[in-house]
Amino acid sequence: MPLYFYIMKSNRLIATVTNDLNQDQRMQRICATLSGIGFDTLLVGRQRSNSQPIRHQPFRQLRLKCIFNRGKLFYAEYAIRIFLFLLANPWEVVYAVDLDTLPSAVLAARFKGRTCVYDAHEWFSETPEVERRPFIRWFWRMVGRLTVPKADLAITVGPALAKQLSKEYGRPFEVVRNVPAERSPLPQLKTTRLSNPVLLYQGALNEGRALEAIIETLPLLPEAVLWLAGQGDKEELLKNMVQRLGLGDRVRFLGMLDPENLYETTWQATIGLNLLEQRSKSYYFSLANKAFDYIQAGVPAIHMDFPEYRSLNSPYPVAELIEELTPLTIASAIRKITSQASHYEVLRQNCLQSATFLTWTSESKVLEKIMNKYLISSM
Repeated sequence: MPLYFYIMKSNRLIATVTNDLNQDQRMQRICATLSGIGFDTLLVGRQRSNSQPIRHQPFRQLRLKCIFNRGKLFYAEYAIRIFLFLLANPWEVVYAVDLDTLPSAVLAARFKGRTCVYDAHEWFSETPEVERRPFIRWFWRMVGRLTVPKADLAITVGPALAKQLSKEYGRPFEVVRNVPAERSPLPQLKTTRLSNPVLLYQGALNEGRALEAIIETLPLLPEAVLWLAGQGDKEELLKNMVQRLGLGDRVRFLGMLDPENLYETTWQATIGLNLLEQRSKSYYFSLANKAFDYIQAGVPAIHMDFPEYRSLNSPYPVAELIEELTPLTIASAIRKITSQASHYEVLRQNCLQSATFLTWTSESKVLEKIMNKYLISSM
């Protein structure tokens, strides 16, 4: 029977995140898909001091303003605010994103006798910021073991991570990859410069992203420039590092870009960077959205030789994979991509070919199928 038959009877869904709604492209796509199949969807996020006005989407959005903006007090306050919000408002499904919103969602779902969906964008307890702090890691691991098995449905971003999370929590995880919406090429912006390459990193400027190693690579590549599109805890440290190394004219900090500007910026780059520290299990089993963003823009990339990126690079290579995070290794991979125009063009064409099927147009059907299967089995 069609999905709409079931959700017409109980179609109010609240999705919860801790970040800024304008930059969360995965949840924008997911909520638009859920709205498209009949859910009355509300995405609830966080109000920051520098938050821009909420952009129009085909679903409702709301930001909660907190007294605290980071650390333990923020997580505690936000968890209470989300729980009270869920108690005070009508809904049939709560869609909790990551472990930091799941306890409130599970508790509210149990209290009201409603459905809870958990979407793990990462292995929260194994991220670099958490795993290097034993007590904090222990706390989040306990939170996960107490709450993840109680969710009615669990989803994550890639097969490798799904396998690890299933082992950790003793329950199945469905996979909905974080692929971008299909976009039209922008040939007028494409300026492939192999002799003076533009290196692009997009994402959070946080621990574990090899950003220091990337910056230290630039003296080995005097012809290259680096664009950093994003913000994060290490931004000031990185800016100081750039000035100390005398690279101020070769590194651009672009800040947070909206999706359209980010796509245009990516299209102008020569090489995309997605480098991660190997000690993090969350990173080792990751499948980052930036990997697909580079493909969609026809930009060859450098990834770590981790399981998901190895699979993404086969059978048609779209990137160079490296095993070590050193300036010499990174520089060698960049030179390998840019040394021959014919090799670069093969990678670029493979990207453009892969971009025809690695899109949310296809992946949204996976989400629809998962929700359809779950709702039918639970009726």
